[in-house]
Amino acid sequence: MIQYKNLVLIGTSHISPESIKEVRKIISETMPTYVAVELDKGRLLGLMGKKEKPKLKDMFKLGFKETLFVLFGSWLEEKLGKMVGTKPGDEMKVAVKEAAKIKAKILLIDQEINITVKRLFKYLSFKEKMRFVLDLIKGFLGIGEKIRIDLRKVPEQQLLDKMILQVKDRYPNVYKVLIAERNEVMAKRLVKFMEKNPTEKIVAVVGAGHENGMIEIIKAASS
Repeated sequence: MIQYKNLVLIGTSHISPESIKEVRKIISETMPTYVAVELDKGRLLGLMGKKEKPKLKDMFKLGFKETLFVLFGSWLEEKLGKMVGTKPGDEMKVAVKEAAKIKAKILLIDQEINITVKRLFKYLSFKEKMRFVLDLIKGFLGIGEKIRIDLRKVPEQQLLDKMILQVKDRYPNVYKVLIAERNEVMAKRLVKFMEKNPTEKIVAVVGAGHENGMIEIIKAASS
């Protein structure tokens, strides 16, 4: 958790029970006017069970490879979540529910998922695709460096930094689209709300991998 001016920024793991408890505790103690979440409108509706499963026409609109990528990511998060007794995005769902309890307004600060995925496949290089396949094979065979992670908790900052640097080194375009660009989008949207409502408390819930990058942008833009 990082506090800056009228903002409290919470870095979470999307499948961590620890993150759920932290989000609930901080919102109930802080009593913010606004609760910002790392979601867009479509993902919010899906998370809260108010949206139908993707239709065939939506899949064609997004693209076959892009749709497979989204479905694979969702499947993987769900499998990991079952290992620790949570569902992917439960901490975001808790943030929305806690906001409703105290009548705080919800701010959707993330870029639309369709834009993100399309940009990822636009910039993803052949070399990165081959590296991804190679890394998957190494993972299945148990080859290479092993990083121990407790899925029940948010990884320590030192470990997070190491993992982000590895992504930046091996998959520069993945880092650019999934982390750096979204850091910019979410941080700038938060700065806008902070400046418009300087006396109102804002709690923002984002993935831990975005926390430090976002706060750097926020401080630079609002100083």
